[in-house]
Amino acid sequence: MKSIFDDVSNDCSKIVTKTYSTSFSLATKMLSKKIRQHIYNIYGFVRFADEIVDSFHDYNKEILFKDFSLDLEKSLKNKIHLNPILNSFQATYHKFNIDKDLVDSFMSSMKKDLYKTKYMSNQEYEDYIYGSADVVGLMCLKVFVNGNTKKYEELKSFAMRLGSAFQKVNFLRDLKDDFEVLNRTYFPNTDLNQLDEESKIKIIGEIEEDFKEGLNGIKKLPIEAKFGVFMAYRYYSQLLKKLKKTPALDIKNTRIRVPNYKKIELLTRSYVKYQLNLL
Repeated sequence: MKSIFDDVSNDCSKIVTKTYSTSFSLATKMLSKKIRQHIYNIYGFVRFADEIVDSFHDYNKEILFKDFSLDLEKSLKNKIHLNPILNSFQATYHKFNIDKDLVDSFMSSMKKDLYKTKYMSNQEYEDYIYGSADVVGLMCLKVFVNGNTKKYEELKSFAMRLGSAFQKVNFLRDLKDDFEVLNRTYFPNTDLNQLDEESKIKIIGEIEEDFKEGLNGIKKLPIEAKFGVFMAYRYYSQLLKKLKKTPALDIKNTRIRVPNYKKIELLTRSYVKYQLNLL
């Protein structure tokens, strides 16, 4: 029975989420059971695509990415695939009518990571962030609003700003590996060899504005999604606070983390704020 294979596929996406990101997994657990699995399915898909371009250095990434792209298209067309991650994603894709252009934009940004190492203009930078992060937020939003087109359009801009904030925090946090291992520079007009406080403060100011708008959108989310997304917001806000306190040159030489005990503390405090309607 296909239902058995679908269950196995869903389990695989959940395992991928829990294995690759304890913070995202923790936030996803705070979502309603009705939508939780579908967020695992989206995460599994975007994580596998990202792993190809970021991690598999001893293999031909171009071939792996091309094969994955072809398999993705087959899964969306046939509504089944023996790759369990793609099989679970296609089910979510069809159930919530996720726009194909969101998927295509994501894959386009991931493909850029195969060959593009510098983003010289603000437009290039913004286009990459849209495809790598904003559209992922929009895919999740499709699940959160459960097919309500009016609600989706109302919250669309907020979801994009939150996705941008998360991605920019990732860029700052992963500056060392992106620059030294992958030879990538995402921030335009910024010399990462001499990252100064002025440049860092400017970047953080942009992120804070994105977070401010993103929080306004979180307040308007359906009850099934609100606390889980708020938890993710709190986690990334904590990361940003640590980055803000870290000297610019130190950011380039280390990877800022939030310890597991701090994540539990964040969860507790976030729950209190949520219950008291203090978002």
